[in-house]
Amino acid sequence: MPKSRTLFLVRHAKSSWDDAGLDDKDRPLNGRGKEEAPKMGKHLAGYSVKPELITSSPAVRALKTAQKIARELGFKKSDVLVNEGLYTFEGGSLTDVIKGFDDKYRSVMLIGHNPAVTALVNELSTTGIDNVPTCGVVLLEFKDTKWKDIGKGSGKLLEFDYPKKLWGQA
Repeated sequence: MPKSRTLFLVRHAKSSWDDAGLDDKDRPLNGRGKEEAPKMGKHLAGYSVKPELITSSPAVRALKTAQKIARELGFKKSDVLVNEGLYTFEGGSLTDVIKGFDDKYRSVMLIGHNPAVTALVNELSTTGIDNVPTCGVVLLEFKDTKWKDIGKGSGKLLEFDYPKKLWGQA
């Protein structure tokens, strides 16, 4: 009997633009991002579904977001896997990463960038979300039996949370 799979799609927390000379991959989290990422992790700890695998873009802002969320979910920083394929701004590229997940994982968290995260949410579901804000999380459920079978419109929205919705921050 097929079992569902769940996918957490997370946009990295708010990043700093203070150092205009930094390469995009090297931009850190700003103060708000450093505060919101662990708060979001604590919130996610209350979900009925927990990720078995957390994978992140190699960009500093995404990896730090992933590590802060992971810690609140009981993972070690070293448990977060870096995937070069997640450093993209196109949703279609993220689909390829998802299709490559090991089927031993029923629930995976992916931390990436916009507009790719929002595009992927809208490709995989029929939710029509205009924008996944920084540190926003979308949880999708799939009835497919294998990650490679996940495709256009096959996901069902379970949760869509982001800092302003949860804590009223601008």
